Amino acid sequence: MTAPLWQPSRERVLASNLTAFARAAQPEAGFPLSDYSALHRFSIGEPERFWRLLWRFAGVLGEGEDGPVLVDAQRMPGARWFPEARLNFAENLLRRRDAAPALIAWAEGRPRREVSHAELARDVSRLAQALAAWGVGPGDRVAGFLPNLPEAVVAMLATASLGAIWSSCSPDFGTRGVVDRFGQITPKVLFAADGYGYAGKRFDSLARVAEIRREIASLERVVIVPSAEDEPDLARIPGAGLWHDALAAFPARALVFERFPFDHPLYVLFSSGTTGPPKCILHGAGGTLLQHRKEHLLHVDLKPDDRLFYFTTTGWMMWNWLVSGLASDATLVLYDGSPFHPDAGVLFDLAQRERVAVFGTSAKFIDAAAKAGVQPGRTHDLSSLRTVLSTGSPLAPEGFDWVYENLKRDVQLASISGGTDIIACFVGGNPIGPVHRGEIQAPCLGMRVEVFDDQGRSLRGEKGELVCTAPFPSVPLGFWNDPDGRRFRAAYFEKHPGVWSHGDFAELTPRGGVIIHGRSDAVLNPGGVRIGTAEIYRQVESIPEVLESLAIGQAWQGDTRVVLFVRLREGVTLDEGLAERIRRRIRDNTTPRHVPAKLVQVADIPRTKSGKIVELAVRDVVHGRPVANREALANPEALALFEGLAELAR
Repeated sequence: MTAPLWQPSRERVLASNLTAFARAAQPEAGFPLSDYSALHRFSIGEPERFWRLLWRFAGVLGEGEDGPVLVDAQRMPGARWFPEARLNFAENLLRRRDAAPALIAWAEGRPRREVSHAELARDVSRLAQALAAWGVGPGDRVAGFLPNLPEAVVAMLATASLGAIWSSCSPDFGTRGVVDRFGQITPKVLFAADGYGYAGKRFDSLARVAEIRREIASLERVVIVPSAEDEPDLARIPGAGLWHDALAAFPARALVFERFPFDHPLYVLFSSGTTGPPKCILHGAGGTLLQHRKEHLLHVDLKPDDRLFYFTTTGWMMWNWLVSGLASDATLVLYDGSPFHPDAGVLFDLAQRERVAVFGTSAKFIDAAAKAGVQPGRTHDLSSLRTVLSTGSPLAPEGFDWVYENLKRDVQLASISGGTDIIACFVGGNPIGPVHRGEIQAPCLGMRVEVFDDQGRSLRGEKGELVCTAPFPSVPLGFWNDPDGRRFRAAYFEKHPGVWSHGDFAELTPRGGVIIHGRSDAVLNPGGVRIGTAEIYRQVESIPEVLESLAIGQAWQGDTRVVLFVRLREGVTLDEGLAERIRRRIRDNTTPRHVPAKLVQVADIPRTKSGKIVELAVRDVVHGRPVANREALANPEALALFEGLAELAR
């Protein structure tokens, strides 16, 4: 057993929300809740008591929680949570109405902006009135093609306040990618920005908005948010109006919220769409709210007035997760632009200036910051920083090292994992427990997480499929346009009936932590041995010359061989010396089976809009199969680099 990288102080443990919750839960448990593992056992052993306690501890605004908590508990999908409860999602996020900042926004090329809780409520009131006047009501869809700006938060809250359904894409999507998503859910209203900034450049969005307007016949109104220009020219978009005109048409008045059933639809989120048409995943208001409140309060230890930051776009579920921080009376810090412009320190400039307490990012950003050689712990005042969150892909052990050596020693590093599919986490942080190198701290409360082999046997200390064997509140309501639920069940419940199969290749460690080894659908299988791609990436990307890597299994002579693609620093060539160093690093730290049979240098590696590399798309290209929905990629042109490679024909 190695020593932990971090251990919370006794004072921090005693002051934590998790400790306060354990005290509140103790009378219900019937056994001592002396540590996290005991609390987790209670949360999965007594789910009705746990979730009702959480509702009350979090101060959820609603009614009917005294009734049944869980009906048809043996069915997944099909279990129903809080069937008699009613709430309004927006009411819970707009509970505060004072002059303290609710939103602080940084955007490339634009001035810093601050919106108070009172101003946020005022603008939501005005926009909700506008939406109602335009005929938007419960169940209608409203879409956002927007940067991560305050207007996106206002538009979502106004939509949710009426019981309508919100869905968003970031403005770096092309027309086809937007239509493939929003076209399926037939929105009435589209909010869109006129443009956005990224890496020192300004990008116009109006031409694409005009095309989207023409292609989605259900749209009755388009509202343009000025972002690139103060007074954008709307001549290209017939009938479009400006954001400030929509607000000015209605006076601010006290918000009155209609409360809806617990499972009333709130969001449509989209799968990446790199292996077929994007799935439209429908999430309910109650499940989303309870999961986010649990994660913010108990796993992140978020407190009132904390500054909560997550580097995300509106097209990633972490944006929805971030916005829910308003329900904890936190201040959200929004950023729109490149995380490396004008230099690799821009997000740490933000963290210092805004006194960020919780800093959320991706494993790819941490790796890139390490490769860039930045040492924010020496160059910035990060005294306010308590917690660093990482998700998007597995965080390598070297990423843990960089945080504690170059960012801050006294900080909780919570690697978290879940997904768009559940709009929440299966595994994540434990603010009262230690952080060990390369491990996610724990399964999340209320989530009966296990690892299965192919026969459905539970494993510990071995690699297998990450599953959840009991219902949880944020199981999606289903897929849009899937009336009999067939596609939904096939996506998550076909492999092990009644069990959620998440698609991660994972391992539960003896001390209760979790390691994610990559996506199970991208697992390599040379000679019948299952290898998670993250195991290879952890070794390869520790070599200074390697910026990024991607591994696939190539069908070859009746078996599968491992092929590793590497993107190297500018000016570096994959010669035999570097290739041998890469192979030796993999062999010495994993097994000979992990060593790639082929090692190929490429100029770029394709990734989704949220920065995840797309192994399956590259595997299809290498095998001569078509790749659907290239629009889902941030850099679809990179796929051409993998076509017809001579190195892979021998």
